[in-house]
Amino acid sequence: MGERISVVDYLVLDDGEPYLVASACQSCGATYFERRNACARCFGTRFERRRMGSTGRVRSYTIVHRAAPDVHVPFVSAIVELDGGGVVNANIRDVEPVPDAIQLGMTVAMTTFVAGTDGDGTEAVAFGYSPVVNEQESDA
Repeated sequence: MGERISVVDYLVLDDGEPYLVASACQSCGATYFERRNACARCFGTRFERRRMGSTGRVRSYTIVHRAAPDVHVPFVSAIVELDGGGVVNANIRDVEPVPDAIQLGMTVAMTTFVAGTDGDGTEAVAFGYSPVVNEQESDA
């Protein structure tokens, strides 16, 4: 098998479970997934890397029906409010892309998948979120 690389800088692929890291403002704690020169909340300029939670809740979503060529539609794009703080935009996987299958506030967990492989066998790894089955629902 070839090398595995992340499609975004903030997805960490090491020997353990994959996770997201964000830049956290040292003045106010606001988090950002992309590089920042200054904090949008307090204008601070000092940041530290912070490991983000791997679970969260769907804050908002849309079902996408039109996309770039070779992108399978429909799919669910969501804003996920992460447990422990932070917000990320990602696709919801392992769910039918219909309104009845997605609920605001539903619990989701981060998952990774191979988005593509080059001729040398290098895998480009992306992330999304999958619904977490509530134990009380599964016992019913």
